[in-house]
Formats: sequence, C-alpha cells, structure tokens
Amino acid sequence: MKHFEHLKAAFQGVDFTPDLEDYFLEHWKEKTFKRHEFITEVGKRERYFYFILSGVQVLYVISKKGEKVVLGFTFKHNFSGVYDAMLRSYPSNFFLEVISDTTCLRMSAEAFNGLFTRFPGFERWARIFIENIFVGRTDRELEMLMKSAEERFVDFMKRCPEELRQIPQKYLASYLNMKPETFSRLRASVKY
Repeated sequence: MKHFEHLKAAFQGVDFTPDLEDYFLEHWKEKTFKRHEFITEVGKRERYFYFILSGVQVLYVISKKGEKVVLGFTFKHNFSGVYDAMLRSYPSNFFLEVISDTTCLRMSAEAFNGLFTRFPGFERWARIFIENIFVGRTDRELEMLMKSAEERFVDFMKRCPEELRQIPQKYLASYLNMKPETFSRLRASVKY
C-alpha cells in the first residue's frame, strides 16, 4: 500500500508488528469521493473509519430553519467519519459531505473493532484519540460561548492549515457561528 507510512504515522504509539501490518494491508482500502458526494448521511449507518489522503470534508446537521450548521472539517492525514454512529452501529445524526474531491483509506467498522480484540495496544491509542476529540469539542464550545466573532475568526485563521483556507466562506462562517457577511467583513479588515 503506497500510503502505508502516512497511515502508520497517524497511529502514534502503536507497535506495528508484522501481524498488525498484515492486518492493515488487508483491511484498509482506498476509496475516492467526488465533490458534493456524501460519505455519510443522516439516517444511514456509518460503516467505515476513514483516513484522509487528500481533499476536505464537512460535518454538519440541518437546523429547524433548514440551514447547514457546520460542526467540523476533516482534511489530509486526519481521521474522519461519524464515529458515534460507527461505534454504536446506529443511524447517523450527521451529514459528512465531500467539499473537494477526496481520496481516503477506509476500514470497515467490523475490521476496526477487530483491531481492539486482536491487538491490545490499540486500546491506549483509542483512549488518546477519544480524549483528543473530547478536549477539542470542549475547547470549541468554550470558544463559541466566551469569544467575540472577531476573536473566533482570528483564532481560527491562525490555527487552520492551508486546506481549510480553501473552504467556501459560507461553511467557515457557519462553523464560527457568524453570518457570511460578518465573515467576509472580518476577512477583509482583520489581520491574522
């Protein structure tokens, strides 16, 4: 697998024995998605755990007003998917949509769960992975509650990688909980 080294690097702290490498090579499969294609839709089961090789995806819900409320983005060399639906095997409450052509590696939920029974070292990796998600969500909630629109804009632009700077501003504005006009004004007037 030509992307094996990138994949291994994402699983920091995991001891890649020959058996584990064989398992990875057997179960991670390359998949491509075109712009605006859904990886996961509300009401559908999430059947895979993804590792993004290229492209950007957006995770969102539809509000009662019919507007997309953006919860997050995934991009190159990051994991993706609707984790709660995959882990619990129930229908997704979220949309995961491709906003630029995407190539990824994916592993079925069954194979992903098999990692924990066959390779106990994955328990520690999973704990750290889940901690990072939890801390990230908590930080985001605090940011939404405690910071002004300008502060949220500046902080986001300072920490976001180049891929996220390519995202249509309507998605970024939603993610930062502001109107697109506010985002546009800040982008034009605020140094970051």
